[in-house]
Amino acid sequence: MNGMSPTDLPQRIPLATRVADCIRRRIESGEWREWLPGERRLSDLLQVSRPTIRAATHLLGREGLIDIRCGRRARVLPAAAGARTRAKKTRLVGLVAHEPIETMGPLSFRSIARLREHLSALGYGTLTLIVAQTGGRRRLEAFTRENDLSCCVLVSVGEEIQRWFAARDLPALVLGSRHPAVNLPSFDVDYRAACRHAAGVLLRNGHARIAFLVPNSGAAGDLASERGFIEAFDRLRHAAPLVARHNGTARNIAARLDALLGSASPPTALVVARPWHVFAVMVHLLRRGVPVPGGLSLIARDHDLRFGFAEPPVAHYRLKPDSFERHLARLMTRLINSGGLPREPQLVFPDYCAGGTVAPPPAA
Repeated sequence: MNGMSPTDLPQRIPLATRVADCIRRRIESGEWREWLPGERRLSDLLQVSRPTIRAATHLLGREGLIDIRCGRRARVLPAAAGARTRAKKTRLVGLVAHEPIETMGPLSFRSIARLREHLSALGYGTLTLIVAQTGGRRRLEAFTRENDLSCCVLVSVGEEIQRWFAARDLPALVLGSRHPAVNLPSFDVDYRAACRHAAGVLLRNGHARIAFLVPNSGAAGDLASERGFIEAFDRLRHAAPLVARHNGTARNIAARLDALLGSASPPTALVVARPWHVFAVMVHLLRRGVPVPGGLSLIARDHDLRFGFAEPPVAHYRLKPDSFERHLARLMTRLINSGGLPREPQLVFPDYCAGGTVAPPPAA
């Protein structure tokens, strides 16, 4: 073919080899220091099949980077320590979170997986630090001192950690809502506008007693949600907002619901934050014999794929994941290249999915 020998032609690199390269880079960056995530988690994270993950890990096993034994996760071998030491010279981005990435909701998990792929394409590795919402200053100091980080992404962390980064020169982006007193760039869903819109939908359907069930987390996104919900009632005299905070357990959510429904003026509609709390609410209402929407209308602040399998489907708010991930990638590219971003929050308003859990209030 035009005088070219077979060795001159572009070679197709097997997918398992490419996946092995991706896993190797994360081992060398120090992201996975002792154990690899489980096979199913790796499959979700890297968006390939489990047989491909299995083939990739066997390649790494033959290289002596990991130890593979039936019935347990692959262990990173000490031989990889030298590679990690060499990798310290590579460009790194720190991911700081209050919980393991693998346990986060679908949007956060997918966004971070795509972000890692984008950073890898730019020649950056990632290091992850899991730190409590409060009291983690020593770990943060060690993390930033011992690693040559270009910048950090703060994933839904609390006010104390946000303030710690705001007081330092290290560039950082809050992936989530920032606290009002913190001067850091941020990127998140516009929870304030979404909850204001949700209350407006219910008000237009004739509801005057509406409650917002929200975790007492202190998280900036939950606080912004409360503000937006209350703002929908600012010019109304015939209706007043009810904010019911809970500790996130099914028992406490049920207790808060019982208190609301047993009051002299019980709500006829609910706005509920967090997908898993929506299911706790619906199960308790079912136990009490309160039909949705015949007895109580309901809107979820967030998205969950399972909402579409309920009957009726749950009304909720949903982002276009691809759009969110592209925007995040652009912000990270700009942060890496320029060392800074505008301090105004970058917010994305989600789409309202009407579902079937909203109706006019039942007759008195």
